[in-house]
Amino acid sequence: MALRRVNVCVPMVPLLLLLLLLSLGPRPAASHGGKYSREKNEPPPPASREPGEEFRMEKLNQLWEKARRLHLSPVKLAELHADLKMQERDELSWKKLKAEGLDEDGEKEAQLLRSLNVILARYGLDGRKDAQVVHSNALANDAQDDALGDPRLEKLWHKAKTSGKFSSEELDKLWREFLHHKDKVHEYNVLLDTLSRTEEAYNNAIGPMDLSHSKSDVLSSKHSELKEKLRSINRGLDRLRKVSHQGYGPTAEFEEPRVTELWDLAQTANFTEKELESFREELKHFEAKIEKHNHYQKQLEISHEKLRHVERVGDQEHVSRNREKYALLEEKTKELGYKVKKHLQDLSSRVSRARHNEL
Repeated sequence: MALRRVNVCVPMVPLLLLLLLLSLGPRPAASHGGKYSREKNEPPPPASREPGEEFRMEKLNQLWEKARRLHLSPVKLAELHADLKMQERDELSWKKLKAEGLDEDGEKEAQLLRSLNVILARYGLDGRKDAQVVHSNALANDAQDDALGDPRLEKLWHKAKTSGKFSSEELDKLWREFLHHKDKVHEYNVLLDTLSRTEEAYNNAIGPMDLSHSKSDVLSSKHSELKEKLRSINRGLDRLRKVSHQGYGPTAEFEEPRVTELWDLAQTANFTEKELESFREELKHFEAKIEKHNHYQKQLEISHEKLRHVERVGDQEHVSRNREKYALLEEKTKELGYKVKKHLQDLSSRVSRARHNEL
């Protein structure tokens, strides 16, 4: 608490004694374990982390450091940071559930493992040399065609890019749709691989006919989830074919691919008219949040390029200013990335629940 200045004349020696006592501070009261003790009423201090550690979980810090050594682009690093923050939040929540005796069938734990495997594959942290692909919104480099990794997508993208039906802004939007579709396919393949290995482990451990009802139900649920993801991929591919050939119509409800997909799903879910309208409004807010995040991603890339240039030719003061600006942009991009992913998860869960209620 700040001390107020008091205009009172005090002899010098007592004043020095008073200052000495104030500098020592109050003596801690002995704890007797009562309800008013400090230990009972104050939350425990957070677990100490080494300087520079980003996460509370050591395994996530190790992944983060590995990613930094891979020299991923600033935007990809910020995206990875947001994904790891989401993973950490979910894993800490699961640990609390497990301590309360929940998740007896291990389904939540298996889901977390699949989620982590998707992250590892998406950012090239799974040890596969061909897993690392640079995603960019920039349209200047024709080499980006190769980043799609699917001849069908590459053919559609080339056709759209040379058709003359798209403005530069619309091409930028369409490129994000292609990358979003590629990510969905990648995630599907990782989940399929994980499920296949899980089934093989069950069969080797207890034999194919000895699965407990809970394990069998879990596997059945995962197969249903994969089928729904495959349907979503096919719907997305149909949409990309249509847009690539016809261009964007003037009555598109939303611009962002993830928002468009959520809106399409919401329209076939068990929402009342009032709930659907409310969901539409929330999607508009979500799209604005994504646009803000995209803006900061672009600014981060520009700042990174400028910083690299200044570090080569600038003086120390100029370098320090640019590093400070870059650090602020990096932190803001990470923060917005986490908020976007959390909001997307919440909206997806709402649509999923409404669709399951309908079934």
